[in-house]
Amino acid sequence: MADALQTDSVHTDAELTDAADAETGVPAASARPRLAGRAVVAIIAVIALVVVALVSFSIGRLSTIGATPSDTSAEAGFARDMQAHHVQGVEMAMIIRDRTDDPETRLLGYDIATTQGQQSGQLYGWLSEWGLGQYGSEPSMTWMTRPALNGAVGHVHGGTDAASTDHVPGGPMPGMATAEQLAELQAASGVEAERLFLTLMIAHHKGALEMAESVLERSDNSVIVPFANSVLASQQSEIDLMESMLAKRQ
Repeated sequence: MADALQTDSVHTDAELTDAADAETGVPAASARPRLAGRAVVAIIAVIALVVVALVSFSIGRLSTIGATPSDTSAEAGFARDMQAHHVQGVEMAMIIRDRTDDPETRLLGYDIATTQGQQSGQLYGWLSEWGLGQYGSEPSMTWMTRPALNGAVGHVHGGTDAASTDHVPGGPMPGMATAEQLAELQAASGVEAERLFLTLMIAHHKGALEMAESVLERSDNSVIVPFANSVLASQQSEIDLMESMLAKRQ
């Protein structure tokens, strides 16, 4: 009998605690472990992204022994410009993760953000190891207007020769979204946001392909060449995926 009374007392105390929490707006005791768990997951995700960037930075530094591109080289220009390009890619990827509940789109956004964040760390590390500043003495894309290694003038993209005036030093980088487009994506939600994100990111990836092809025409550097080839392979694969995803949402 004493045990039964003690059990009833414990149950009553728990009920009173939950009721009091409901009145005050504080999460009930039974919900607190779940909320704490979500907070831990969020903290772990942030720590993981920071670790990825730091490791990539270290790898970038260690992998450039003996490589000494100049401040105005194609390698330096590519490393700086692709970092800026990737920053916007990560921004759009994180926006869509907040603007849709679609698991496929959210996973794609996470993959793009982590991959491009990791690659930015490598590019940053290479510039540091080369003893070069993260900002060059020339406007962005100047390196893309110079002759290729084979002497061709201008950028060759998709098998079609293009004049050097295709890219203007200091002008918009290929595939970059405008401030207005980013604002539109931020204001959208659901399927509308997914369609806009996929459209913008396909163009963004195509711009990255153009930059990667351009540096391959102008560099035989032992770290830049494999990096650019990996960009070509991975982003073309993602373009194919995003085009199929966009077709389903038309």
